[in-house]
Amino acid sequence: MNSRLVAANIIVKVLTGKSLTAALEEAWSQVDDMQEKAFIQALCYGTIRQYYRLEFILNQLVNKPIKDKDIQIKALALLGLYQLNYMRVKDHAAVSETVAVMKKKQWAKSLLNAVLRRYLREQDELEALADKHVAYAHPDWMIKAVKADWESEGKQILLENNQAPPMSLRVNKRFCQRDDYLKLLAEQEIAANALEFSAQGIILTEPVMVDKLPNFAAGWVSVQDAAAQLAAELLDAQPGDSVLDVCAAPGGKTAHILEYQPEIKSMLAIDIDDKRLARVNENLTRLGLDASLLAADATQPESWWDGAVFERILLDAPCSALGVVRRHPDIKLLRRSEDIAQLKALQQEILQAVWKLLAPGGILLYATCSILKQENESQIEHFLQQHDDAQELPIEAGWGVDRPFGRQILTGSHFMDGFYYARLQKK
Repeated sequence: MNSRLVAANIIVKVLTGKSLTAALEEAWSQVDDMQEKAFIQALCYGTIRQYYRLEFILNQLVNKPIKDKDIQIKALALLGLYQLNYMRVKDHAAVSETVAVMKKKQWAKSLLNAVLRRYLREQDELEALADKHVAYAHPDWMIKAVKADWESEGKQILLENNQAPPMSLRVNKRFCQRDDYLKLLAEQEIAANALEFSAQGIILTEPVMVDKLPNFAAGWVSVQDAAAQLAAELLDAQPGDSVLDVCAAPGGKTAHILEYQPEIKSMLAIDIDDKRLARVNENLTRLGLDASLLAADATQPESWWDGAVFERILLDAPCSALGVVRRHPDIKLLRRSEDIAQLKALQQEILQAVWKLLAPGGILLYATCSILKQENESQIEHFLQQHDDAQELPIEAGWGVDRPFGRQILTGSHFMDGFYYARLQKK
């Protein structure tokens, strides 16, 4: 097993349309060693995160772009460039080990060797040129969309997208309190601090493999971004409530609601993808929690709803995910500008459909991991204009930006991913 070859094949899968998460999961069957896994993961995430910058530099180093049929060679070239500029890999090792992957294609070995050695000779000039032309390392449409909505904050959002995200934890208070878990981490020499806006949240100074976390397998703690941890408190489920979690996979918020309010009457978590719903079940099982899971289309509740209303509904709507690009850098490659209109229509369709399922006086929490106003505050404004029986409940908080409708978290603020929340109550 050659780790750079595994990484190159993962990159190829992403460049041809597969998500990075899925490509990595498929690759792990070839890799047993945890250090090798960590190296491959760092290579893939970093290369994809800097893809547009690396591709620009690569195109300066070749006479003509590498053909689509030689996409594996292009992936190796990008991986080599990433190692030389961003990783603590010795230059000679980065070059020789990357070139050596192409055992039988002499022309490819020669090309890779020439590209990487020329980069080392001209690195300062090439990086300066990249700073001038592709400083943000994003597709043009995404840069324009972010800057259009966030003129003064747009540059910082784009720069944050190119950073590795922090690792945040949520302590399961059924087993342990946050202060006690911080002590367990300290005993394992894992540096960590309490999160500011989440009562059970912890942020690690440096990410670690989950098997290093005390009692992870026993359900004492979950990995969850700080912004996502706000949902349970905002939903504020009460004892005896029936709760519906719409688009629930992979189940982090489902679990947190159950931890936050163990005395709810029932929890129904639905998702249209039964394979992703299996992940919800895995997470709940590890945490010792129970919910009803249903593979269902949220836009067609008449096909699965039994008529019993819910006091609380969490709608974690499908979205562009432009708030979590630093966590899922393949979004830069896989998302298209034309996707936004389709997502907007789907968000509104789901919101309209599940509103019928909310009890009078009940609360629906609308959430996305997007920073685009058209997916967030504009959706809520449009919905309120159409529904006389709906009113917005203001969110007063020390996090995020207060908007005309709802509250927006911008990527990187208080160590959080980009998220949006709005609370609606049925009159």
